[in-house]
Amino acid sequence: MFPSEGVILNAFNAQNPLNHSQEQSKPTGVPGSTRREPFPAWSVIDDTKKKADAFAKEASREFEVASHKAQAKTGHIEPWTPKYYAACTVGGLLACGLTHTAVTPLDLIKCRRQVDSKLYKSNMEAFRVIRHAEGMRGVFTGWSPTFFGYSAQGAFKYGGYEYFKKFYSDLVGPERAQRWKTSLYLAASASAELIADVALCPFEGVKVRTQTTIPPEMRGTFSGISQVVAKEGVAGLYKGLYPLWGRQIPYTMMKFASFETIVEAIYKSLPGKKSDYGKGAQTAVAFSGGYMAGILCAVVSHPADVMVSKLNANRQAGEAFGAAMGRIYKEIGFGGLWNGLPVRIVMIGTLTGLQWMIYDSFKIFMGLPTTGGGPPAEKK
Repeated sequence: MFPSEGVILNAFNAQNPLNHSQEQSKPTGVPGSTRREPFPAWSVIDDTKKKADAFAKEASREFEVASHKAQAKTGHIEPWTPKYYAACTVGGLLACGLTHTAVTPLDLIKCRRQVDSKLYKSNMEAFRVIRHAEGMRGVFTGWSPTFFGYSAQGAFKYGGYEYFKKFYSDLVGPERAQRWKTSLYLAASASAELIADVALCPFEGVKVRTQTTIPPEMRGTFSGISQVVAKEGVAGLYKGLYPLWGRQIPYTMMKFASFETIVEAIYKSLPGKKSDYGKGAQTAVAFSGGYMAGILCAVVSHPADVMVSKLNANRQAGEAFGAAMGRIYKEIGFGGLWNGLPVRIVMIGTLTGLQWMIYDSFKIFMGLPTTGGGPPAEKK
């Protein structure tokens, strides 16, 4: 009544896309024996992986081509020269400007919850409410002053760090520089951030006022700066400078010193030297070290970050800095200084990891060694 198994196999065998491979899998030399392999399912994952690998190879090739062109135009860059510091400055500008702008939605939620902890019950609720009331444009409120401010800050921070690291190392001599390297990282990063925050402060003030007023008090970055100057004078742009220093200097000291230490520890735990690893591995180490450093940065600098948001949003005209700090602390208490910490840990960890990855990728692009982890690779 039913067809035999051999008839069924012969009928459908021609439609088997793996027929050729199955023919090859049949054992030879055994008359009458037939070996049938299970019919494998076509793997979407394998196909996607092949496409991703092909895309990665093409992207890597394009990166190399662009890198060679850029290096041909700039010429060889010697470490610790003006050209070297200029390259590090551009790398810092890209690293900070792009990453801070990308996480504007998280920063918006953080700032609003710091100023009014009762405004939203959770971060997800905050996103839904903002998205529903203000649209996707509202989710990115404050992106423009963020981009300009943190691009300027990143340029001075990274370029300044490289300069001051060399300056202090020469000041104490090579032996002491090696012995006191962590202290040098701390001193160099603090010096760089002191200057970088002067560039950041006007934009940070506009950003906070834009993000913490509903609807936003200011619509544009430079028109916002003009509004502040017209009402409060140039000093109004810098009324958050001291708490900004209080937030950013410890943050940056932790960011650079812990990154250098963590990266060095990672390479020590791996077999071989830093120079044994390729560009991809080195940028992966940079991201990992940056992410771990970012978590430490977020915790250390968070109380000052809350105070910056509060001062820019709630400091009264003519109110002294100390009096404003005291009044705000009485209103929010010690617990209030930690409002928004979980979201800031996620934001700063990701941010710092990406910043170091972008910065070191740019250094590779310009033919420079990546940051930390031992001496640069010897040229062959």
